[in-house]
Amino acid sequence: MKGMESKTYLKWYNKVGYGAGDVGGNVVYALLAFFVMIYLTDTMGLNPGIIGTLIMVARIFDGVSDIVFGALIDKTNTKMGKARPWMFWAYFGCAATLIAIFAIPPSLGDTAMYAWFFITYVLLNAGFFTANNIAYSTLTALITKNAGERVQMGSIRFMFAFGTSLLIQVSTVGLVQAFGSDAAAWRNVAVIYAIIGLVVNSISVFSVRELPASVLYERSDESAEEEAQTIAEDKHSLWESLKLLVKNKYYLLIVGVFILGQVFTAMLGTGIYFMKYILGNEGYFSTFAWWINIPIILALVVTPFLVKWFKGIYKVNLFGYIVALIGRVLVIVGAGLGSIPIMLVSSGLASLGMAPLQGTLNALIAEASEYTYLTQNKRIDGMMFSATSLGVKIGGGGGVALSGWLLAWSGYDGSATVQSESALSMLNFMYLWMPAIIAVIVIFMLSQLRVEQANDKIRAEMVSAK
Repeated sequence: MKGMESKTYLKWYNKVGYGAGDVGGNVVYALLAFFVMIYLTDTMGLNPGIIGTLIMVARIFDGVSDIVFGALIDKTNTKMGKARPWMFWAYFGCAATLIAIFAIPPSLGDTAMYAWFFITYVLLNAGFFTANNIAYSTLTALITKNAGERVQMGSIRFMFAFGTSLLIQVSTVGLVQAFGSDAAAWRNVAVIYAIIGLVVNSISVFSVRELPASVLYERSDESAEEEAQTIAEDKHSLWESLKLLVKNKYYLLIVGVFILGQVFTAMLGTGIYFMKYILGNEGYFSTFAWWINIPIILALVVTPFLVKWFKGIYKVNLFGYIVALIGRVLVIVGAGLGSIPIMLVSSGLASLGMAPLQGTLNALIAEASEYTYLTQNKRIDGMMFSATSLGVKIGGGGGVALSGWLLAWSGYDGSATVQSESALSMLNFMYLWMPAIIAVIVIFMLSQLRVEQANDKIRAEMVSAK
C-alpha cells in the first residue's frame, strides 16, 4: 500500500489480544441490537413505539458524551496511557448496566418500567459503553503507526466481533427458553454475558501497550526539535477539536457510513420478528445468523491480503459493497419465490461483500486522523475515534428506535399470536427492502472516501518540499 509504514510495532499476540476486546463490546451491542426490543415487547409487554421514542431521546445524551469522552481521552496521560485506563474501568459499568436493563422487575407498573429502562439504557450507552468503545477504537492509532498492522487489527477485531455476535444470536433464544422464558430468564442470560465480557475486556487491555508520544508525533517533514515543539503545543480546547473534526470531510463520510452500517444491522435484527411471524419459526433466526456471520468471519481473514492486492482500502470496500447490494437484492428475490435456501445463500453473499469495510473501518479512521495531523498539525485521535461510538449509537440505537416506531405504526401487537396484514407488510419491508436501500447509499459514500490517496499526496508533497 502506498504510504504504508514499513516498521512494525506489534507481535501476533498483541493483535489477537487487541482484537479479543470486541468480545466485550459485542456482548453489549448484540444483545441490545437483536433482543432488547423483543424482550421489552413480548416479555415485559411494553409498547414498541414508546420504546423507540425513549431510545431516540437517549441519543441526545449519547451525542454529547461521544465528543466529551473523545476529548477526555486526548487529554489523559497515565502510566497505562491515554486510552487503556478508560477501556478497563468503564467496562465494569457496562457489565452492571447491561444486567440492569434486562432485570426490570415485572411487578412494576408500565411507567416505572419505562423509567427503569430509560435510565439504565442512558447510563450504559451515554456513559460506560461510550468511554469503553471510544478508548478501544482509539488504541488502533496509539499502539501502531503501521497501516498494514491497523488493517490486520481491524480484521482480527471484527472476527471476534462477528463471532461474538453470532454466538449471541444463536444461543440467546435457547438460553432464555432453558431458564424458563420469563423476565428472570433474560436477567440470567444478561449476567452470563456480562461476566464473559468483563473478563475478556480486561485481558485485552493488558495485552497491548501504547506508543510513547515521541513516536506518535514523529513526522517526515519535522526535525527532532520541531517534533518536541509540536508535542508541547498540542493542547487545544473542545471547541477547537470540534472545528478540526468538521473540517475533515473524510471523518464526516466515515461517520455517515458507520451510522448506515449500524442501521443495516438493526434492520437485520428485526429478523427475529420476521422469522416468527412471516416464516412461522423463530428458530430460523439462528439459522440465518450462521449464514450471515460465518461468511463475514471468513472474509475478514482474507481482507488484509485483499487490501495488499488492491494496493489500498478504497477499491476493496467499494467493490465489496456492490457485491453486498447484489446479495440483498437476491434475498428479496428468494423471499418472493418462497425459497429459504436462496435467502440463506444470498444473505451469505451479502455478508461476504460487507466484510472488508468492517475489517478496514478502524484503519480508515486512523487515516482520517492522520489527514487532520498532516493538514492541521494537530492530533485528535480520541475525538476522531468517537466516530465508532457515535456510529454505533446513532446508527444502532437509531435503527432499533426506528424499528420500534415502524412496528407501532403498523399496528404490531406483542401479545398477539397472529399479526395484522399491515404489521406483516412492515416486517417484510424492514427485513428485506431496507438493507438493500441502505447498501445503495453506502456505495455512493464509499465512492467519495479516498482518504488514503489524499494522505499519500500530502506526504509526497512534504518529501519534495524538503
